[in-house]
Amino acid sequence: MSSRQQPRWTQTWLGGVRSAGIDLGYPGERLGLPEEGSGAVAGFGRRLGAIVIDWLICTWAIAQGFLGVDPVERGWVPLAIFAGTTLLLVGTMGMTFGMRLLGIRVAALDGGRPGPVAVAVRTLLLCLAVPALIWDRDQRGLHDRAANTVVVRM
Repeated sequence: MSSRQQPRWTQTWLGGVRSAGIDLGYPGERLGLPEEGSGAVAGFGRRLGAIVIDWLICTWAIAQGFLGVDPVERGWVPLAIFAGTTLLLVGTMGMTFGMRLLGIRVAALDGGRPGPVAVAVRTLLLCLAVPALIWDRDQRGLHDRAANTVVVRM
């Protein structure tokens, strides 16, 4: 039996919904965001790059460089620094150092800056790591969904 003759549910299960001819639109379309350019949903690569940059800054530059803390022995110190800098920077500027370098920012769903409660919820869940690794078709992690935020290009 060729792939053209398979039942529709099999196509969806084997090849994803797009292979079955179901168009879900581009990431962010349901949120009213543009497909490309400023304000479009940031891709996974940029978000991953930003968090790696932020983690390196918190681990090596701040924890080890300024405080003299070995990040391997005291793993909670870099995590606390990461949480503190994320709360401060996203809460005031809408972005961390890594996000700024890669041209992305955190936005509330109405397009403005997220409020303090949203930033706190997002940061707490981001520090747990698992919510950030599960995302929807708009490329929003569970931490962004819980905080009603989205990471967009600048």
